[in-house]
Parts: sequence; structure tokens; C-alpha cells
Amino acid sequence: MGGGIRKSDRGFSRGKPGPSRTADLKIQTSNYPHVPVLLQEAVRYLNLKPEGIYVDGTVGSGGHSMEILSHLPENSSLVCLDQDPDAIRLSRKRLRSDNRVQFIHANFADLGRVMQDLAINRIDGILLDLGMSSYQIEKSGRGFSFSREEPLDMRMNPDHKPTGMDLINSLSLESLQALLREYGEEQKFKTLARAIVRARERETIKTASQLAHIIEEATPKSHRPWKRHPATKTFQAVRIAINKEMESLETFLQEIPSLMAVGGRLVVISYHSLEDRQIKRAMVQWEKTCTCPPDFPVCACQKTRIFKRVFKRGLKPDEREIHFNPRARSAIMRVAERISS
Repeated sequence: MGGGIRKSDRGFSRGKPGPSRTADLKIQTSNYPHVPVLLQEAVRYLNLKPEGIYVDGTVGSGGHSMEILSHLPENSSLVCLDQDPDAIRLSRKRLRSDNRVQFIHANFADLGRVMQDLAINRIDGILLDLGMSSYQIEKSGRGFSFSREEPLDMRMNPDHKPTGMDLINSLSLESLQALLREYGEEQKFKTLARAIVRARERETIKTASQLAHIIEEATPKSHRPWKRHPATKTFQAVRIAINKEMESLETFLQEIPSLMAVGGRLVVISYHSLEDRQIKRAMVQWEKTCTCPPDFPVCACQKTRIFKRVFKRGLKPDEREIHFNPRARSAIMRVAERISS
């Protein structure tokens, strides 16, 4: 599922930050192209406390982590995870002067194993930003962008198989249709799947721009979305399948109640309805008490509330943030707090 845990990425200290921490935290954003979404809100809702252990489960280029560290009490610590080795390299370079932070190459779905490896019993908060980073889209060379002549790779972790090219050229017509319908929520899944099959019969689909062109040609101009490329949902579907994104999220949501200390906060930023529905469903379920059938005279399940939602409706970026960072427009944040052991 995620990248393996590399013990060499340790270097954890719960002491004070090193002398160059302040200067390092002021590295200009221009050196790191990704602009973190809902930045202040993420830090505020983590509710950072002294002697706390916090996790950035999708560190990317370190934007959220940098802000967390600037507010983190000196005797607290931060664990940064990412399944993309480039993200670990970038964020370590950006934040390495602060000895309260450690970096682990791992998927957030592997959090339990990471904590066991680091002898951590419970964490006091975790942030997940489930979106693509600007670095991955613009500089990774893995075919996440529609407009680049890059290999159709789409793997977050290049150590894993298969690639996007493997998938798009091997799935049956029926499987392609199911992929576009379920993971892309694409209404024209039949038309687009047939177009992909016809195109690959002529030649192997090898690049991102090649796939984008196939989808664009199969989509009449009158049916093209106004604000996004017609291949957006197709690329989303392939990426989700290749990286097992829904499976990773499901694993994480099943395990996080046993990993979170009472009072700890889970902060999740998602970007499409598949993820948001899954997160909301889990949080609603965590809030429920008795789930016995209505005709039971007494409760037999003994279920108690384990989390409470900090706010019921998801939080979205305001117009000013979206104007400054258009990629934030589809973001939605949900927050839940652990309330019982």
C-alpha cells in the first residue's frame, strides 16, 4: 500500500529546535511551488499542545508542516510521512534544521506500523491533505499533468507497480468503464472507455498528453466542462486506482481511533466527493452511540461515541484564498476530536 518504513529516516528528538530553525522556516515559498490549502485553519484545528506528538501524514513539500512547527510548543514533536520519496527529500531539505521533526517514507495508511517502529503509543493530532502537490503535477515527470509529454506513470511511490500506462493499456472495456464510473464519477464513462480502447488498438498509450488528447477528442466541445480539462476525471480515476487511494483512506479511518489520544484531533482536507463521503461517513459513525435495532428492549452493542465532529459541515476556502490559489477551489476540511478511550 504505502512506501516501506525506512529506519534511516529517523532522527527524532523531543528537545528544543536547533539555532538555525527560524531562518530555515523563512525559506521563500517560491523555492517550493506548492501553496498549502487552508493553512491557518489546519494549524488552528490541530489544537497544538505542550508535550504533544503530531503527524503530518501527507507532508508534500512541507508547507503545512512548516506552519505547524512555527506554532508547535518547544517540547512537542512532529512526524512527517509521505509515500512519495521526492516529498520526503523536499520537506527534509526545507525543515531539517528543526530537531523536533522527523521524516518517514511511508503511506499514512501505515501509521500504526510507523508508531510501533518509533515506540509511540498515541498521537495528539494528525493532518491529512489528500490533494496533489504542485511539485507532483509540474515537476515530478510522472504524467500527472494533462499538458506535458511525460510517461503515463501516475505512481505516488515509484517503487510500486503497476503504472498508469500498464493499467490503461491492459484493462478490458468493461473494467475501464467501471474505473471511470466509480473512481472518476464520469458520466460519459462508456464513450470515453471505448475511445481509449480504439486508440490503444492503433498504438500503445504511453504518455499523459496522449491520453488527454484521446479524451479531449472523444468529448464534443458542447459537452466539455467550462472550468476544467475534459480529461480531469479520467486522470483522477487512473491515479486513484494506481495508488490505491480509497483503500489507503479506508485502512487509515479504521485504525485511527486506536492510535489517537483522548483530546487528539484528526484534520482531513479532501478534494473530491469520493474521499469526502468516506471521511464524513466515518466521522458520523464515530459519533453514534447505540446501533442496536429499534425493537431491542436494552442495548446489546455497548457502543459509545469515540469522536465528536468539531463542526458538522465541511469547511471550505474563502473566495480570497481561491483567487490566490485556484487549486484550493474544490477543497473541503473536516475535523473530529477523540473524546473517549
